[in-house]
Amino acid sequence: MMKVILVGYMGSGKSSVGKLLASKLAVPFYDLDVIIEENERQSVPELFKNKGEIYFRKIENNVFKLVLQKTESFVLSLGGGTPCYHNNHEMLLQDDVVSFYLKGKAKTLANRLQDEKVKRPLLSATNENDLVDFINKHLFDRSFYYHQVNHVIEIDEKSVEQLVDEIDLKLR
Repeated sequence: MMKVILVGYMGSGKSSVGKLLASKLAVPFYDLDVIIEENERQSVPELFKNKGEIYFRKIENNVFKLVLQKTESFVLSLGGGTPCYHNNHEMLLQDDVVSFYLKGKAKTLANRLQDEKVKRPLLSATNENDLVDFINKHLFDRSFYYHQVNHVIEIDEKSVEQLVDEIDLKLR
């Protein structure tokens, strides 16, 4: 059994890489934010707005624990902040987990996120000029948590297929 967990900042490709990797490994793919949205019947931005970040992080931790209790192999994409709250980072190093940090430069992430600010609660208040600085600050703040993984994968200037192949090689 192999539980593969993908960690990284918004826009790092966790969902895209996760879906393709799961397909290649012939295992289910789960996106933690999607599971939360289905359970709560609200989008993540709506949850942040209506119930607040503290509520969201508590639900996120509970759902993460439930997914990790599964007795099947799978690929799981975490939300960008998931490892940083409720000691979630400690679950990345469980014996039955292989975790990967999809690490990108702030400029790469900003380019990917520029058109998605409406869907991203933490980015909605930033303007174009401040986005790289905002991401750099977050990457600095989250660095400890993001590095509590088994493997770090650099994403800059790589396709989804290249990233999946790189992860697949490390899983062998």
